[in-house]
Amino acid sequence: MSSPRAITNETELRAIIGVPADVVVSKISDRLNPLTRQFIERSPFVCVATKMPDGGIDVSPRGDPPSFVRILDDRTLLIPDRPGNRIADTLTNLLADPSIGLLFLIPGVGDSFRVNGRALITDDQELLADSEVAGSVPRLGIIVSIDEAYTQCSKALIRSDLWNPERHIDRSELPSSGEILRSLNDPSFDAEEYDRARAERYARREGLY
Repeated sequence: MSSPRAITNETELRAIIGVPADVVVSKISDRLNPLTRQFIERSPFVCVATKMPDGGIDVSPRGDPPSFVRILDDRTLLIPDRPGNRIADTLTNLLADPSIGLLFLIPGVGDSFRVNGRALITDDQELLADSEVAGSVPRLGIIVSIDEAYTQCSKALIRSDLWNPERHIDRSELPSSGEILRSLNDPSFDAEEYDRARAERYARREGLY
């Protein structure tokens, strides 16, 4: 494949896409208000973007019952850190660079909600106590100081038809986690046993909290 022509400056870019309308720019705020905070309070899922030390970008999903991302005040959020795979990309990235971006989704709703800001990791158990779920208090949390907060229009979700159940596919149509691990590591890896054991743990909700 030959190298594609690259757009290298904003003048070129704006000549193609144009400039945002004043009303669009005006929606970007440095804080929440009684209306916009509802997008966080009703959301059970957020994508978290952080900068990697080598200059790359990492995006990680977070999910829990609605309001799991707590609003401490109109410029501060708390994201509880639940058990994961211990790679801890988000946390280790934040140790090197506090920049963070959040994209909140609400099932069935086209508009999403974006927050950009700076973050720190806390183990303050008094603060984290209100993030208890199923009798488990998170050991760590991410405190986000808001620099920008605004709604994102519905066009991407309309185009993707994301919430349409008629477009949902069965998980069996895609390779399983065990099959992917086998392809990456060892042909003798027991993918079926790995998938079975993981499904049983999830059915018992083991390790979720």
